[in-house]
Amino acid sequence: MKPRLLVLELWGLGDLAIATPFLRAAAEKYDVTLLAKPFALELQPRLWPQVQVIPFTAPWTAFRGKYKLWNWSWRSMREVHRQLRARKIDFAVSGRWDPRDHLLMKFSGAQERLGFSRLKSRHYLTRELFRPPPLAHRQENWRIAGAALGLELPATENIVAPKHPSRRVILIHTGARLALRVWPLENFALLAARLREKNYDVQIACDPEQLGWWEQRGENPACPSSVTALFQLLDDTALFIGNDSGPGHIAAISGVPTFTLFGPQLYEWFAPLHPAAETVEGHACPYKPCSDYCRFAKPFCLEDVTLEDVWPRAEMFVRKNLPAAFAPSAP
Repeated sequence: MKPRLLVLELWGLGDLAIATPFLRAAAEKYDVTLLAKPFALELQPRLWPQVQVIPFTAPWTAFRGKYKLWNWSWRSMREVHRQLRARKIDFAVSGRWDPRDHLLMKFSGAQERLGFSRLKSRHYLTRELFRPPPLAHRQENWRIAGAALGLELPATENIVAPKHPSRRVILIHTGARLALRVWPLENFALLAARLREKNYDVQIACDPEQLGWWEQRGENPACPSSVTALFQLLDDTALFIGNDSGPGHIAAISGVPTFTLFGPQLYEWFAPLHPAAETVEGHACPYKPCSDYCRFAKPFCLEDVTLEDVWPRAEMFVRKNLPAAFAPSAP
């Protein structure tokens, strides 16, 4: 009988994609329960089918009003506590240095609790893990946690993604969870036009609030309303171009090479996990990394990046990664 392991990853799509190599390795040795947002139920069949998911939206992960305790769903928190206790967990682990995760691990009743201590949260842990270097990719946290649990995870640059040589569509996804991570839509439109001029097959995808903008410009954009719909869109995708966003991470872990535009966040931490992934770093700013808001009138680190800044890298990325059989013929 496998020992029971609880894994906490309570944040976004991209965070779960980054945790995927750890979850896959852990499922080989442990009976794994993942505590994560409800969309993890849609990721589970594709990415880690052996993992059991308990859906939970932690109130402190809300974008606004996260500490208005009177608005928290205390009933759902009690139910999650009951479910975790019923599983009689042997080990619990979090890849974040987050005391809230560590307190949840304590409440779960796990006998062994592993994590990266912060603000004296070591008191909730039975084994404190040492953090990786400051600019290490976030996947390195999971690699360290895996080593402590007897798992061997590949280094970030050695993660091998499946290849899909029959696909030909370049998907340009213009959305992101936060507005300050969105490259101006006008620039994406210019990029799509330039790729089409070279006879590449381009499909626009966007978030719901961007749909009207694209339709007014004659596009027929895809607007996936769920993770399942996103997977269906990626099934026909050869290359992904977009912002620092969850869909880009899901594309990478699904085997699609990605080209990501970074602005307020550090690409060293969050570059998608694909051996062919490439990134464009936005303009320098003394306040990077920014999580939720910009201190200036506009996030110039990304908004002031022009098409001409991006095009040489983007064109080279497409030429290198689009299967030769589907590349346009030379003029």
